[in-house]
Order: sequence, then structure tokens, then C-alpha cells
Amino acid sequence: MSIRTFATVFGVVFLLAGVAGFIPGLSPVHAHPDLHVTAGSRLALGLFPVNVLHNLVHIAFGVWGLAAARSVAGARFYGKGVAVIYGLLTLLGLIPATNTTFGLVPIYGNDIWLHAALALVAAYFGFARATRRTA
Repeated sequence: MSIRTFATVFGVVFLLAGVAGFIPGLSPVHAHPDLHVTAGSRLALGLFPVNVLHNLVHIAFGVWGLAAARSVAGARFYGKGVAVIYGLLTLLGLIPATNTTFGLVPIYGNDIWLHAALALVAAYFGFARATRRTA
């Protein structure tokens, strides 16, 4: 898979995740502990804690991915950015005092392993994978 394809796939998946968080049938209502922003508090696909801000972040990462996919350099920067940001979110999700990003966005539970997996895949494409001229 090329780096540009990676950015496109991640962009589409993030957009779908952001939209899915708003669909009641896919995302049952859930009261998150210690969350100050409770609008749209749900469990996306019954597994992942989200709220309206979390969904908007997913949509923003999706738009960024699709825009970044227009060039190899943009896609590589996107991979690096997703790796660093989602790696940080993984660590914050593990700490009880910060697992709601200070009451704004829930990032605990199943979000932890998902964020770790996203960070690892993005790190591969952003940092480890060799750049090909035909990418």
C-alpha cells in the first residue's frame, strides 16, 4: 500500500467513524464518568466511548487524511501526525486523571487499544516505511 493510499484509507475510516458516532442505531446512549461535555455521549458501535467533540475530532482527522493524500509529503506528514497524536491519546487514556482529556473527550476503555493500533499503523507509514518515487 502506498503512503497516499494509507492517508486516503485512514481519512475515509475516520470520516465514517465520526459520522457513525452520531447515528443512534449504531451508537447507544452512554453516560461517561467525569465528562463535562455530555452532548452526544454514546458508545460508538457499542464499544467506543464518544461524544460530540470526539466525533468532530474524528471528522477533522478524516478531512486532514483526504487532503494529505494529495501528495506523498502530505501523506507522510499525516502519518507522523496521527502516530504522535494517537500515541499521546493512548497514554492519556491509560491515566485515570486524563482519560476524559480533562472532561472534554472520553478516551478510555476500548479507545485505548484502538488508539494504540492506529498510532502503530500511522507510525509505520509516517516514519518507518521507505519512500518510493512512484508512491
